[in-house]
Amino acid sequence: NTCYMNSILQVLSHLQKFRECFLNLDPSQTQQLFPKAPNGKAPLSGRPAGGSATELSARSDGAEACEREGLCFNGGASISRSLELIQNKEPSSKHISLCHELHTLFRVMWSGKWALVSPFAMLHSVWSLIPAFRGYDQQDAQEFLCELLHKVQQELESEGTTRRILIPFSQRKLTKQVLKVVNTIFHGQLLSQVTCVSCNYKSNTIEPFWDLSLEFPERYHCIEKGFVPLNQTECLLTEMLAKFTETEALEGRIYACDQCNSKRRKSNPKPLVLSEARKQLMIYRLPQVLRLHLKRFRWSGRNHREKIGVHVVFDQVLTMEPYCCRDMLSSLDKETFAYDLSAVVMHHGKGFGSGHYTAYCYNTEGGFWVHCNDSKLNVCSVEEVCKTQAYILFYTQRTVQGNARISETQLQAQVQSSNNDEGRPRSFP
Repeated sequence: NTCYMNSILQVLSHLQKFRECFLNLDPSQTQQLFPKAPNGKAPLSGRPAGGSATELSARSDGAEACEREGLCFNGGASISRSLELIQNKEPSSKHISLCHELHTLFRVMWSGKWALVSPFAMLHSVWSLIPAFRGYDQQDAQEFLCELLHKVQQELESEGTTRRILIPFSQRKLTKQVLKVVNTIFHGQLLSQVTCVSCNYKSNTIEPFWDLSLEFPERYHCIEKGFVPLNQTECLLTEMLAKFTETEALEGRIYACDQCNSKRRKSNPKPLVLSEARKQLMIYRLPQVLRLHLKRFRWSGRNHREKIGVHVVFDQVLTMEPYCCRDMLSSLDKETFAYDLSAVVMHHGKGFGSGHYTAYCYNTEGGFWVHCNDSKLNVCSVEEVCKTQAYILFYTQRTVQGNARISETQLQAQVQSSNNDEGRPRSFP
C-alpha cells in the first residue's frame, strides 16, 4: 500500500516552483530516462489505468474535454497514448539519490508521453534511505512528507562529500538554487511571546517552521465518542488557526522572568523567582507555500490512534493577516497575506493504520483541478475539492514580497518600547 507516497508525490509535482527546480537538474548526467528490460526493449505496458497501487497517473479521464476547451494539460499523457512506464526496482542511477529520482519521475510525469508510471525506483530508494517506510504497510502521509523533504535537503547540502548527488561540477550553482528553493518554499517563522503575569514583561523568541500542525477544538473530540453537540458537526479552518495563535496560560509558577530576576546576582544562592506566565504563538514570517496539517489522529489507549472525522470547512482563498505578528501588519501589502489553495491530501477511512490517501491538485498550466487516486486521475471542480475531508492543506502565497516580515531590529525596538511604556528597563531577551 503506497497511496501515502503517491499522493505526496502528486502534490509536490503540481507545486510549480518545486517541480521546475527539479526538472532543471541537468538531464545529460542522468542515466537513460526510460530504463530498458533485459531483452533491450523498454518495459512498457499498453494496459489502461487501474493497475497496482504503486502507480502514479500522468493523464486524466477528462483530458479530452479539456483539450476541446483549449486547456493546456501538462502533466498528462497524450490522448492517443495509453502506455505505462514501469521503472526498474533498482534506482535509476548507480548512487541512491532521492533528488535524482524526483528529477527522473517529474520528467516522466510531465513529458506527455505516458499514461501511467510505476515509480519502483523511487519506492526502493525511499526504502533504502528512509527505512521506517520500508514495506507495504500503511503509513502517515504527513510523516512521509516531512521525512522526504528532510532527506532531500540533506542530499543537497552534502554536495562535495562522499555521498554527493549526481549533478556535475558545472551544475553546482544550479544545485545551490535548488537547495534554496527546498529550504525556503515551505519555510516560515513564528514569534513565541511569553508574558510574565507579575510584571507584564514580554520575552520574544523567533522559531522556524515548515508546517503548522493544527489541533481540533476540544468540543469536537466528543463527536467521535458518540456525543454530538448540535451545530458542531463541522469545524472552521479559521477557528483552528485562531486556536493555534490564541494566548494560553502556562500551568503553575514555572516561568523565570528576566525582569523579575534582573536585580538578582548570579552568585546569589537564593533560587530564581518563578512566576505565572502566558504564552502566544504568532506568525512572524510567511512562507511561499503554507502547509497546514490537521491533526485528525489522536492517541487513544496504548499504541492506538483513532481518527477525528469532523469535516473542516476551508476556502479557496485564505487570509493569514489575523494570525500574524501585530507589529508586521502595517509594513506589508495586503496581498502578501492572501493565499490560494493549491492542493489537498485526503485520508479516506476511520483508522490511522488503514484507509486510503488521495490528493486534489491544482494544475497551474491548465487552470483546473484534478483528483489523483493512484493510477486514476480525474478533472474535478473546486467545489468538490472544498467538500473533501482534508488531512493536509497546501496554500500558495499570491504575492511574494522581499520584506515579508519586519526585521528583528524593528521588532526589538517595538518590544522595548512596549516594555518601557510599562515602566520597565529597556532590554530584549
